[in-house]
Amino acid sequence: MRRVVVKTRYVQNAGRNGRATAHLRYIQRDGTSRDGERGQLYSTTEDRADGDAFLDRGKDDRHQFRFIVSPEDGADLTDLTAHTRDLMSRIEGDLGTKLDWVAVNHHNTGHPHMHVIVRGKDELGENLVINGDYLANGIRERASELATLELGPVTEIEQTRKLSAEIDQDRFTRIDRAMTEEADGRFLDIRHEPADHKRQFNRTLRLRRLAKLEKMGLATEPAPGVWELSKDMEPTLREMGERGDIIRAMHKALKADGLERDPLTFQIHDGPPATPIVGRVVDKHLSDEMGENLTVVVDGIDGRTHHVAGIDPARVEGARIGSVVEIGPPDTAQRPSDRGIAAIAEDGIYRPSRHLEQAKFEGRVPGGDYQSYVDAHVRRLEALRRAGIVERIDADQWRVPEDLESRAAAYDAGRNRQASVRVLSSVDLEKQIGADGATWLDRRLLSAEASDLAPTGFGQQVRDAMDNRREHHIERGDATRQQQGRVFYRRNLLATLREREVARVGAEMATNKGLPFRAATDGASVSGKFTGTVQLSSGKFAMVEKSHEFTLVPWRPVIDRQLSREVKGVVQGGSVSWQLGKTRGIEI
Repeated sequence: MRRVVVKTRYVQNAGRNGRATAHLRYIQRDGTSRDGERGQLYSTTEDRADGDAFLDRGKDDRHQFRFIVSPEDGADLTDLTAHTRDLMSRIEGDLGTKLDWVAVNHHNTGHPHMHVIVRGKDELGENLVINGDYLANGIRERASELATLELGPVTEIEQTRKLSAEIDQDRFTRIDRAMTEEADGRFLDIRHEPADHKRQFNRTLRLRRLAKLEKMGLATEPAPGVWELSKDMEPTLREMGERGDIIRAMHKALKADGLERDPLTFQIHDGPPATPIVGRVVDKHLSDEMGENLTVVVDGIDGRTHHVAGIDPARVEGARIGSVVEIGPPDTAQRPSDRGIAAIAEDGIYRPSRHLEQAKFEGRVPGGDYQSYVDAHVRRLEALRRAGIVERIDADQWRVPEDLESRAAAYDAGRNRQASVRVLSSVDLEKQIGADGATWLDRRLLSAEASDLAPTGFGQQVRDAMDNRREHHIERGDATRQQQGRVFYRRNLLATLREREVARVGAEMATNKGLPFRAATDGASVSGKFTGTVQLSSGKFAMVEKSHEFTLVPWRPVIDRQLSREVKGVVQGGSVSWQLGKTRGIEI
């Protein structure tokens, strides 16, 4: 039988969050088709399926199923799309129901494979239930039958070639699995000479593989013909295989970006990095192609290339290939609400009523919604109560410990295992050199800090780019070089550059929109409908429109929930203090 690897995953509430959309978008990404173009979604009857319509049909489904079908001889199959349709038809026959599914063929690895997403409803609209054993084995058996039907059974020559290729591989192979299953405990006895040719070949395979494992310290021969397999053999080989796959993927990503890096500089992180990494994004892909979390490959300013897996897609949504990012340990900063609770508490007792009185007296709550302000603190206390940190006495009394802030921060750190991600610049390094806005290079120039830049790799590229950016400023009159070689920059350079870029982009947009642009000055009030965002070299800006004009102001994540709604805020020092109204609580 032809060998087929099938990975399956059951995903709960897939239609009720943005991750299903992100997953579907990702498997259709550029570079996955046979010609290197964007992957094409198809279904039972459609060669160009509508992914949005599929997601809309399944938005209320309790779950969905995801499959990756990878025939070992997928490159020899005539038509992967027809093959997938035949497979899904057989699965429908086994389950006794029609299925609503979409799929994408991938040719971006050594083995062509298919991604299939199945809605969690059957043809009657009931929840689709698939037996666990069928998920684990049945689909693989059906796929193997189909591949064997098209290509014929594996010949002895093919089998010999495939197994011989595994002898020197740094991964857990079929030969290793066969020896593990045959071993008595950890001891494998191959002293008996086989009578037939096939058994003799298998014995030869084992001996050659055992010699490889002996060099790796994973097998020993305590007596002639008797081998002891290390208890760490399988996990070690699996880890080596995964690491090898990662290194090959990193090489491929760097090569696609025209970069050469020494593999000795590769750093693979098992979780969030212990210290912040700053560098350019050279790759962004699913950590597990069945899931949603992403892996980011960063060409660091420290001269190393970093591989960080398991990142929430929402955290790197603004990071494109070429963007400059900082990836660090989980955010463990203490919350302002915890500091406020600790400051108000007297003798270990926090009273919401007293907090309300003080907030009204101080009058510092944006929008003047004092009750919502205090209610937000009470909601925080409810979360800490469930964690056993505080105690609710009655509606107006909470017992809080003296070390509330540190315990609350430790609680948040335990729940937050995601790496922190900041997009330092969505504009790549080359475009920053001649940009008219305030760039990441400008912030580094003004800080005059270069000790973290390695003299090789991306670190050296940043050094060169900073030199070129400095000359650009001198040519434009935004900087001057003294006789001693020192360079002095215009006062408030970042603000000047930001205002210059916003004015230019605003004027261009005004021409296209047929609506006058008004620049927002520091201290000015901004109000109108939030209609979208614009990405500039100075950062991300929100577009706020009125009937007779529009303006661009610095974006903050809190405003995204107000898209197409009326907003109000005050421009303060290059940012905006948003007043989001009583229905939304205070500004955050």
